[in-house]
Amino acid sequence: MSQHPGAPPPGGFGAPQPYGYPQGQGAPPSPNKTSTGVIIAIVAGVVLLVLVGIVGVLAVLGIYGTRKYIANAKTAEARNAVSMMARDAVSAYEETDDPSAEHELCPSARAPVPASIQDVSARKYMSSSADWSGDPGFSCLGFEMSAPQYYQYDYKRIGAGFTAIARGDLNGDGVASSFELEGHVQGDTVVVASSMKETNPEE
Repeated sequence: MSQHPGAPPPGGFGAPQPYGYPQGQGAPPSPNKTSTGVIIAIVAGVVLLVLVGIVGVLAVLGIYGTRKYIANAKTAEARNAVSMMARDAVSAYEETDDPSAEHELCPSARAPVPASIQDVSARKYMSSSADWSGDPGFSCLGFEMSAPQYYQYDYKRIGAGFTAIARGDLNGDGVASSFELEGHVQGDTVVVASSMKETNPEE
């Protein structure tokens, strides 16, 4: 007897198959969660190291910049004071109550202020008005420091010239810095050097 098209196979309907993957076949392999976690941890570690390195570099640059700024602020005192002494020397030479009197440069200071550079070694020094007015050199210049100072100041007359000097030891390591500005009489005027001599300015 022939089977009618579309009729169920002999013996009735076949056994129902479960939904999902065919029998005998498991689900496809899932990604290895452990390996993924390790990769993420490695990437995060590298990123963290890079960030730490960047922060470290920025911190070093910040510290260096701050120290540079502070050092420049302190050395500005020396440059300004030395320039002022030179201008005072020119003014003192040109000014006289007697037009017929011969112009003279101010005499050398008897001693620098303060007397020892140790007094400004890694610290400020507060001078008194008497330190300046009691010295013939500084008194002639009319120069004095009214605020605490980081440097020792001196003035030397050498023949027809002079030298205004600042010495310091900002970090107290025993290595001195110096700033010198020279001037000399030329004809009836005093000519001041166009540049200052600096030795270890930021020691």
